[in-house]
Amino acid sequence: MSDQDEESFFVDALTEYQWARDSAGLAPSTIDQLIKPVIEVCDFYGTVPWHLTPREVDKYFAGPGKRAHNTHRQKLNHIDAFFAFLKQRYAHEIMMRFGATVESPVDPFNRPVHRGDFGLRIPPSQAAMKEFFARWREQLPYARKYAVTCRDYVMTKIGYISGVRAAELCPVTIGDVHWEHGQWGRFVVQGKGARGSGPRPREAYLFREGRELLWWYIEEVRAEFGDDADHPSAPLWPSERKPKAIAALNLPIAPAITPSTFRRQLHAAAASYLAGPVTDLFPHLLRHACATHNYERGMTLWEVQRILGHHWATTTLRYMATAQADPEHANAAASSRAAQRLVMDKGNLR
Repeated sequence: MSDQDEESFFVDALTEYQWARDSAGLAPSTIDQLIKPVIEVCDFYGTVPWHLTPREVDKYFAGPGKRAHNTHRQKLNHIDAFFAFLKQRYAHEIMMRFGATVESPVDPFNRPVHRGDFGLRIPPSQAAMKEFFARWREQLPYARKYAVTCRDYVMTKIGYISGVRAAELCPVTIGDVHWEHGQWGRFVVQGKGARGSGPRPREAYLFREGRELLWWYIEEVRAEFGDDADHPSAPLWPSERKPKAIAALNLPIAPAITPSTFRRQLHAAAASYLAGPVTDLFPHLLRHACATHNYERGMTLWEVQRILGHHWATTTLRYMATAQADPEHANAAASSRAAQRLVMDKGNLR
């Protein structure tokens, strides 16, 4: 067999692997990420997977392929998963045709250990967040760029109220806001998918405070950005600058603010208006604050899970590691409710 035969077999195996993962329901973007590390290492050495050795993989990821720990771990796991597929479906055929044994180059010695996210993200307290927004709101009339500052203020508060991620919040359009949904209106975001399923649309909550604030922003501020603020595809949070390419096309809407810009603006606002002990804010910490504060105010775990759009309750629990909950009070309240139900049941039996 020639090298060209092996290359063709490799391409066919990759294609079938993609079909298999597609049949399992994975999103196209996720499938692309699964095969990229395999192609990356094989291209570097000019070989096919079943000729890769653990030593070659170690040398690559310690040198030209060295990345952050999480990226490194994910790539090696993807390579290992592809080899599991090869071993299950093609090990015998590869041995008969090419005389090679299918063994994963990811072995017990180079397999990365998942360190986990043990960093405790401590959000500001409820009182600190209330003071932060109050001080920021007081300064809005004096801002040099009034519309931009109002956008940042409203965007931050909606992010805190709804608990959505920055990547979900930034692309929201005017047409995504549905005032008639629920009790106070909701807005549609492209939520993060679970188990590699890709983005999943979901409704985010505004609640009473968010509805009033967003209504004020759309009625009084949004039109200041100079584009067609009534267009359903217009971004809810437009960029203050219109790129030359878009301006040349004379499009009716402005581009949306990017997560990196939102992050910078939030850091600046925290430096100006947030009192200690937590002195900085970033978008994901707003999400943690939303979960923690709603739980402290009496929401159940399931309700907080619904707000955050989590697939698993265990994920939600990690967001509330610093919640100031009182187990003894909760136990007493639960016992009281159980006693009341027992009395009512006995009454119904009479």
